Order: sequence, then C-alpha cells, then structure tokens
Amino acid sequence: MGAPDRSPATSNSMQRVKVYRLNDDGKWDDQGTGHVTVDYLERSEELGLCVVDEEDNETLFLHRISSDDIYRKQEDTIISWRDPEYSTELALSFQETTGCSYIWDHICNVQRNLHFNSLNNDTFHRMNSELRELPAIELSTLPLILKIVVESGIADQMRLVELIVANQDFFKKLMDIFLICEDMENLDGLHMIYKIVRGIILLNSSQIFEKIFGDELIMDIIGSLEYDPEVPHVQHHRNFLKENVIFKEAIPIKDPSVLSKIHQTYRIGYLKDVVLARVLDESTIANLNSIIHANNALVVSLLKDDNTFIQELFITLKLPTTSEESKKNLVRFLHEFCSLSKNLHMVQQLRLFRDLMNEGIFDVIADVLQSPDKKFVLTGTDILILFLNQDPNLLRSHVVRKEGIPLLGLLVQGLITDFGEEMHCQFFEILRCLLDSFTLSGATQRETVVEIFYENHLGQLIDVIAVSCPSEGLYRLSNKVGHSGVLKNQSTVKPEILSNICELLCFCVLHHPYKIKSNFLVNNVIDKVLLLTQRREKYLVVAAVRFIRTILSRHDDDLISYFIRNNLLKPIIDAFVANGNRYNLLNSAVLDLFEYIFKENLKSLVKYIVNSFWNQLVQFEYLTSIQSLKVKYEQCLDAFGTRGATPIVLDPRTRIEECALEKEEEDYFNEERYNDTGKEERAVLRSSNFPLNCRNIFYFSSLLATDFSVVLSIRIDSGCY
Repeated sequence: MGAPDRSPATSNSMQRVKVYRLNDDGKWDDQGTGHVTVDYLERSEELGLCVVDEEDNETLFLHRISSDDIYRKQEDTIISWRDPEYSTELALSFQETTGCSYIWDHICNVQRNLHFNSLNNDTFHRMNSELRELPAIELSTLPLILKIVVESGIADQMRLVELIVANQDFFKKLMDIFLICEDMENLDGLHMIYKIVRGIILLNSSQIFEKIFGDELIMDIIGSLEYDPEVPHVQHHRNFLKENVIFKEAIPIKDPSVLSKIHQTYRIGYLKDVVLARVLDESTIANLNSIIHANNALVVSLLKDDNTFIQELFITLKLPTTSEESKKNLVRFLHEFCSLSKNLHMVQQLRLFRDLMNEGIFDVIADVLQSPDKKFVLTGTDILILFLNQDPNLLRSHVVRKEGIPLLGLLVQGLITDFGEEMHCQFFEILRCLLDSFTLSGATQRETVVEIFYENHLGQLIDVIAVSCPSEGLYRLSNKVGHSGVLKNQSTVKPEILSNICELLCFCVLHHPYKIKSNFLVNNVIDKVLLLTQRREKYLVVAAVRFIRTILSRHDDDLISYFIRNNLLKPIIDAFVANGNRYNLLNSAVLDLFEYIFKENLKSLVKYIVNSFWNQLVQFEYLTSIQSLKVKYEQCLDAFGTRGATPIVLDPRTRIEECALEKEEEDYFNEERYNDTGKEERAVLRSSNFPLNCRNIFYFSSLLATDFSVVLSIRIDSGCY
C-alpha cells in the first residue's frame, strides 16, 4: 500500500463488505468479510479498491479501478463488475446502503479523473503537432489542404482559423483555382474545393464569415458549393440568385452600405436555408442567424435615421397619383420594416413606432383595410399587430381621434367580413387588445375606446348574429323588440365569424361588467345570442352556451332575475334535449353550465330550471350533473320548509296569458292621453319589464313627485321584486 499521507481514505471511510467471486458453475463463492477503502495501490500512481480482512487485518482483495464502464450498482448494497485481469465476475456486498453509495461515488470520481487525464494527454500530443503554416494555395496542394481542414483536431482547428484569417489572399486564391477548375470541368478539383469550403464554414468562425460573406467573394463561395459530390446533378444557385431573385426598392435607397447589407443578409439566409441546409450543425446555424439579425438591426437603424427617406416614403403613399401597385409595394416595405425593427433595442423600437405614427401610418392602414385585395388587407392587419405588441396605446390614441376615417369601425367591419379564417382571427385579436381592461397604462384612452365600441359598434355585431339565424327565431324576436332594418334581410354569414363574435362578447362580459346592464339588456344582446341555439352547427350552439355561462359567472342578482323572468334558459334546455344521449361538446357544455349553477349555489336558477324543465330533464336523471341539480333543488325546498310541494311546471297557456298581459300593458302605456311630462318615466318602465301593477305604482308615484324610497318600499310590499 502507498504512504498514509497520500491516502484519501480515513477510518470513517472503511465500509464492511463481503467479497464474492463467480465460479465456473455459475455460483457465487464467499471470499471473506472485511472493510473496503479506495486507496493508491502499492508502488503505483493508480487508485484501486482494497479490502482488509476484519479478523487478521490482512489484505483480502485488491482491484485497480478502470476507466472503462464495467461497474454496476445493484439493489443499493451491491457493486459488481467483470474483472478483465481474471476474466471473472466479482462483487462487493455492503452491510449498509450508505457505505455502498460512498464507495460508488469514489469509483465514479476516479473514472472521471482518468477520462480527464486522458483528454489532457491527447491535447498535449496534438499541441506538439499543431500547424505552423498552410501550404501554398495551388491545384496540386488541394488534397493536402483538404486533409488539414477535415482531419484537424480541436487545437489544430483553432490554429487553422488563425492562419486563414492572417492570410489575406487565401480565399481569393482558392476561388481563382475554383474558376479554373470550373472552366476546365475538373470535377475532382471542384469536389475537393466544395469539401474545403464546407469544412471552413463548419469551423464556425465569425472572422472567417466576415471575409467570405463580403460582396467580392460571396457569389464565388456559393458557386463552389454547387459541386456537392453526394448530389448527382450540379446545383445552379448562382443562376437562381441572379435571374430569379429580384430586389424591389419601394423607395430608392441611396446609402450603398445599406444596400450591401440587404444583399448580404439575403445571401447568407439562402446559403443557410438552401445550399447547406442538410450539413450545418446547430452552433453554426445559430452563428449565421446572429449575423442576419445584426445586419437587419443595422439596416433598420440606418433607414430610420434617414429623415428624408421616411418622409419621402409617406409622401409617396399619400399622393393620389401613386398607382395601386406602388402603394402595395410601399405598404409591404412598411410591414417588413416594422418586422425587422424587433432586432433593435426596446427604446429604439418604441421611438421608431412613435415616429411612424406621427408620420401618419394609421391613416395609411385605414386606407389599406378598405382595399378589396384580401392579401393586402392582411398586410395592414399584420402592421397593426406589430404596433399592439409594441405599445397598444399608440393605436388607442389614434382610434379615439374624431377626425379622419374611424379605424375602429373598419376593424369591426373586418371581423364580420369573409376574409378567411386567418383574417377573422387577426381582427379578433386586434379588437380584443384594444378593449383589454387589464392593461396598466392608458386608462383614459382605453375607456374612450370602450365607449366608442359600445355606442357605435356593438349593435352591428349583434345584428349580424340575429340576421344569420333561422327566420322563425327572427319572427319571435321581432314580436318582442323592434329590431333594426338589417334584420329584415337575412344573409349568409360564415359560422367562423359568428364564433368570433361570441368570443368577443364573452371577453367584453369579463372585462366590462359595468356595461352588461346598460348595453346588453337594453339592446337584448342575450336574447339575440341565444338565437344561435337554432343553428345546425353544434359549435355555435356551444358558443351561445359558453356566453351564458360567462354572464352567470358575474353573480349578478339582477341578471339572474332577468334570465328567470324572460325564460332565457329554454333555448339551451331545448338544444340539450334535442341532442339526446350523444356525448359531444354540446352535451358537456350544458352539463358544465348545470354544474356551475349548483356548485355556486344559485338557488333561484336551480328552482327555475327544475320547476320549468324537469319534465324534459328527467330522462337524463342518470347523469351526475342532473342528479346534483335535483338534490340541490330538494335542499332548497328543505331550507324553505316546502319539501313535498308540487313543483311548478310552466304551462303553455299560462305563458300565452302572460304575453297577452304584456301586450295589454304596452298598449296602455302607448296611449296618447299622457302628456310629455311622463314620457321619460314611461320609457324607463317599458324597458324594465316590471309587471303591470308595479309599473302603475312606479308611474303614478313619479307623477305625484313621491320620494323614490317610498316608491321602492311600495314595490317590495307589493311582492313585485
């Protein structure tokens, strides 16, 4: 054994083990019991396992730890391996799991050190043989250059990069040989040059990239990569770049450095994505991408600082003499310009977008959104989304302006226009971002946008839903409320548009709860959305159910009373019953609505559903949600001491009588014998859906200038609330 001062072992590290050896019969022979340590072997610099007999302190077992992965840890207390010296299986069985883990960790550490030392020795030998200089760049030396590039180790690769960068004429001479080989149709030479250039690119050196991507060399470099020996036919990348790739200047760019970076960026991207797409590794791709991003940032920065360029761009856009095709190219340039600005720092991005807004970019987009060209409109919405991602208040500040074209109206019109599914999604996202109430900044502007939307555009969206539903639904709606002229002519609306409108309405319920009563009830929004339950598309019926579920999540007692008073859950129950036992999204949506009602303990709705629709729902009593609804209903009856009472089921004759009463009531209030002083009060009463006796009390009390608190007490005493 080695000297004690060199041993990493201590008395605490000695672990009690049994030593086993596998015999020829396949059985494990017990070689004895002792304590194992990891220590230096005698007269050696190598570490090994040493087991000392626990009785006579004699060495029971020695084993040199190998760098090979021959060790196995089994069942937390056994370490086994096949000893190459004895060609047999050996094993140490530990008394404790902690001892086994301790020795196992030591073995792993020794193996790691052995691997590290081996790597250092290999690096040392390679450093001794590192390159001193490159051979002369000639046709005869191409095999030697190829060998150096392809077979160099890590240290030699670093030295190779230094030599190539230091040699100013390396690539020029190599490309001269390439052109000679191409003229002579020397395929062997062309194949070698391809491998040399590919190997140099895979060195992934930014200094080398700076040289080969310059204007003088880039096309020849791409040409040398056309002769891939693994591809049966020669690729014609240069012809494609010269003949098929057309550089369009919406506004002439006068700065030559900007033009150079634009061309270079495209060629690097082409080389990365087409020429060497199958051979580049991830690190090289990442480095090329970083060069592309840096070039884009430089181009945008130089252009945005050129005031004459930006001004000329917008002047040309606003000129009436500019052709339609030129305007499209200018807007496409603006879109690309705004997209590339993401490569700038955040402060620079914000300054750029503010400058574009001051130049009138939103007025330009308003014109774009009115174009019949759908792809052109798509470009305009893309620009708006880029502005919203940067700062939504920039767009809000334009929307609230009263002069110019109302951009918000164009966005709403775009939502209900058939542009294709992708366009619907974009208009929806823009409107949702503008109406978002959770943003921290720009509260005043946001509230103004919300007011404009509810005042001018909500009715337009609701009418689209109403006009898209079956005529019988419109007839019932027209008997209940006076709808606008748009409902008279039913038109075909794509289901995707209706689905997005429902999503936007749900968003409004969650973000603007204070607007529900003042807008949704007065304009009969809920009634009209429920007309979607008559559509044959099940996902539209589900959208209507989800809308109702969203409204009920507000826990507003007045809204719940409105639902019960107007029997608004009937269309949903009818759709659920008509769906039958089919287990689909509609079935799940309605059951989720029921679960929400009884889990949130909305007792009035529970009693309304069971009393009004139990005869229809009883066939689904086997469903857990329906059972829970009935149980909650019985609990409500127990709470009021009415258990055993006959449930109240709506009679169609009763409903007819109620409708007749409502008609009589409307006629009563429409008579001309009332003077103008009562018009406002009659309007309030007519929109509140109070029963006749309550309205009379409220009306005559108002005429007598009775205090409102007295009127409220009369209503409550009369049992009308």
